[in-house]
Amino acid sequence: MLTTKVKTAIFNDPSLEVLDINVKTFKGVVQLSGFVDSEKAANKAVERARAVSGVKMVNNSLIVK
Repeated sequence: MLTTKVKTAIFNDPSLEVLDINVKTFKGVVQLSGFVDSEKAANKAVERARAVSGVKMVNNSLIVK
C-alpha cells in the first residue's frame, strides 16, 4: 500500500519523467531507482516520496541521464 501511495505522489507530478522511476518499499523504507533528466528531478522525486505518510526513509538510486 505504501508503494502505491509513493508512486501516486511521484506520478502526479507533471515535471517528473514517471516512466523511468521505479519504487519499492520495505518496512517504511522507500527505494527509488531509474533514470531522470536532472538532479532537480531526482530531488523532487525524493521530496515527493518523503512527504507520503508512513515513509520512514528514502534511498535515492536515481541516475541522471
